[in-house]
Amino acid sequence: MKISGAEIFIESLKKEGVKYMFGYPGGVVLNIFDYLHDEKDLQLILTRHEQGAVHAADGYARATGKAGVVLVTSGPGATNTVTGIATASMDSIPLVVFSGQVPTMLIGNDAFQEADIVGITRPCTKYNYLVKDVTELSKIIKEAFYIATTGRPGPVLIDLPKDVTTAKAEFVWPESVDMRTYKPTYEGNRYMIIQAAHMVAKAKRPVFIGGGGVISSGAAKELRELAEHTEIPVTMTLMGLGGFPGSHKLSLGMPGMHGTYYANKAIQESDLLVAIGMRFDDRVTGKISAFAPNAKIIHIDIDPTSIRKNVRVDVPIVGDVKRVLQTMNKILKEEVKEQWQEVRKAWLKQISAWKAERPMSYDKETEVIKPQYVIEKINELTKGDAIICTEVGQNQMWTAQFYKFDKPRTLLSSGGLGTMGYGFPAAIGAQFAFPNKLVIDVAGDGSIQMNIQELATAVINRLPVKVAILNNRYLGMVRQWQELFFRERYAHTKLEETIPDFVKIAEAYGAVGLRAAKRSEVEPVLKEAFSIKRPVFMDFVIDWKEKVYPMVPAGAAIDEMLFREEVKKSEKKLKAVK
Repeated sequence: MKISGAEIFIESLKKEGVKYMFGYPGGVVLNIFDYLHDEKDLQLILTRHEQGAVHAADGYARATGKAGVVLVTSGPGATNTVTGIATASMDSIPLVVFSGQVPTMLIGNDAFQEADIVGITRPCTKYNYLVKDVTELSKIIKEAFYIATTGRPGPVLIDLPKDVTTAKAEFVWPESVDMRTYKPTYEGNRYMIIQAAHMVAKAKRPVFIGGGGVISSGAAKELRELAEHTEIPVTMTLMGLGGFPGSHKLSLGMPGMHGTYYANKAIQESDLLVAIGMRFDDRVTGKISAFAPNAKIIHIDIDPTSIRKNVRVDVPIVGDVKRVLQTMNKILKEEVKEQWQEVRKAWLKQISAWKAERPMSYDKETEVIKPQYVIEKINELTKGDAIICTEVGQNQMWTAQFYKFDKPRTLLSSGGLGTMGYGFPAAIGAQFAFPNKLVIDVAGDGSIQMNIQELATAVINRLPVKVAILNNRYLGMVRQWQELFFRERYAHTKLEETIPDFVKIAEAYGAVGLRAAKRSEVEPVLKEAFSIKRPVFMDFVIDWKEKVYPMVPAGAAIDEMLFREEVKKSEKKLKAVK
């Protein structure tokens, strides 16, 4: 029996096990939405903006490990997805985005709401399709999910012309995918793994640095086993936080521009750096010519184009992180552990000294709310058992520094693209994935306004998402740079005159609004918010002058860090000169 392309689309998603997709209707996809009206097994979540839909699908994907799914219309509906697609692409997040398109006969004629979304998204998708024949639709959908979720994950876009979704064909679901030009390498070269294992065994000052690949490959258990067996400290990039327990004695926290002093010192003083599922982003490396100057580098990644892309590598291993670490663990268990115990003691003692010398800290002797205190209280009250989303900027860095992520898939944050407005819709997607979990978005007063309309999505779906707004009345991170490097000329970063009342906004949407203006009010507000089974905005009026430290200035080596007390001393000297 022949059915329409719209029905083939729905049946294909059901075959893929899709339960939720996020989207927004429009003219050329109305026939699909009409069939969804009576669909019981597949729910479309109506967001208030297409960017919000993609971020919500992204949050769902990061929280579950499954592909997030999006359905939007043509033209502006499709172009509004680009920021979300680029966000997912930079962070290797599996998405399948379906965009409506004008009928095939009108493509290229500048028809109403036509946009070349395939051309527009080619640089920021793993792959994309323009469907021209309804008989190919189910096969293309099967391939899209396969491409998105295998190898290095990423977003795939499928453009659906209106005449394809109205045309009819028999529904044939392919049982498997075999693409001649797409064959990800999962098993690492055994010779290289053996070589790497021997280097690990012999190193005197080794460091593991893990990234998002540890989480996407499900390798947290293997990494912990490897670190504990070899007694090697671990630092995790922003995308990797939770891939190794943040509270573990071997944890160094996050490296890089706003990383810990001891993580950056360990990297710079190491004789062996083992990079696991990360891509040596510039925020991690700082000045590349000065990065890990005395270290041999082993790089494990499933994407061969990421290896040697930014830094020199002595032992490249292309393969799935989980499988490579499993092999490495087996090899190292045959090594005599005593041979490295003594030398590692000296190395770990040095790292302990660095931790004692410059722990993560802030001024606690004040009734003014410090943002770090809010994050510490969230960590204390949740006991680490929550899904934490962030926006981008100071709020993101304070969260990475002061919340202890002990489990994978508990931090959802835009790393590579640094997308303001990501966190709140991502929290909505995560809450759909885990309705009984506590989901918190840590936001800034600037970033929350980027997609604040999604509060309607949370309210109408009765999602108890909590939003902790660190309200400093500025675009905080940009203001920090202006203060440190642009003579305190706060060009277009001061929001104080036009900042909205977030409590009233929450109430206007039918959510709950709470506010804390002094330190003693922080914990009661958090406890009240966590007890309410509705969306809550918490407006924390924080110290507007607070900055993120440590900080590596642009162009500096990662051990050339600025610290709070040193900046204060230089500020006093400058004032004295004036």
